[in-house]
Amino acid sequence: MAAPVLTTMATQQVVEPAVVTSVFQPGKLSVEVIPVDHDALPTPPIPILIAAPKDAGTYPVAMLLHGFFLQNRFYEQLLKHVASFGFIMVAPQFHTSLVSNGDADDITAAVKVTDWLPGGLPTVLPAGVEADLSKLALAGHSRGGHTAFSLALGHAKTVLSFSALIGLDPVAGTGRSSQLPPAILTYEPSSFDIAAPVLVIGTGLGDDRENVLFPPCAPRDVNHAEFYYECRPPCYHLVTKDYGHLDMLDDDAPKLVTCLCKEGNSCKDVMRRTVAGIMVAFLRSALGEEYGDDLKVILRDPGLAPTTLDPVEYRLA
Repeated sequence: MAAPVLTTMATQQVVEPAVVTSVFQPGKLSVEVIPVDHDALPTPPIPILIAAPKDAGTYPVAMLLHGFFLQNRFYEQLLKHVASFGFIMVAPQFHTSLVSNGDADDITAAVKVTDWLPGGLPTVLPAGVEADLSKLALAGHSRGGHTAFSLALGHAKTVLSFSALIGLDPVAGTGRSSQLPPAILTYEPSSFDIAAPVLVIGTGLGDDRENVLFPPCAPRDVNHAEFYYECRPPCYHLVTKDYGHLDMLDDDAPKLVTCLCKEGNSCKDVMRRTVAGIMVAFLRSALGEEYGDDLKVILRDPGLAPTTLDPVEYRLA
């Protein structure tokens, strides 16, 4: 079915490029990166990395859940880019273990961090900076995407509700018959019972093998394509065609971690700016922020992004 045509933007050739290219470069706000650990009061349930604007004001909040066997600090450039547009980014550090309990431990930890936010977040933010938790988004990369979707689907309860959901190359297991518990994929269209708008960003090389001894990092049937297929409108699906599953991480992420996934051939800064820019555009639209038309412009002219987006699809109704 053809995607609905967006008709709200006028004077595309004069206005749109100026509006959109701005989200793919860092925003105007200065950003402070704040590690939060056991010495904070109230103490967070697990360590957290926060990227927040330094400028006084009230900002929406987005929580980013990292991928399997990764560290929240590997996402620092991505977090800072989004935060520079007026968002408080919260990145928990899950306890990494090769002994798997499905995704139950990470889901439980994500709930505890979410419930910590009302009392804990105000105590660690820069002076004059306040969090608007009525505008709370949830995002997750790789297996963290599965955690985020599981939480949004109600596999655990939090004291707060999520107004938007983002999957960054989400992965739900190693194959259709070997989903990560809880098995959330149904292989039925629009089967996810999620009321919030959803953005799914995929990678074109995520389902390729870098090493024949290991499976792809984002295998077919359990990756971004299936997540989008099962979303209900409004939902969006944009794929960075020439990049791989871990190319959004910082350049100094250990090679031992990143070498198992297929990598793109171009500068990873391009990938990070593309992913961060799309996130900013989506969050502005989903959370009712100023300049919410950025997402519409990207959908109409994906060529404005720093790298090729293909496919670009969405369902609004």
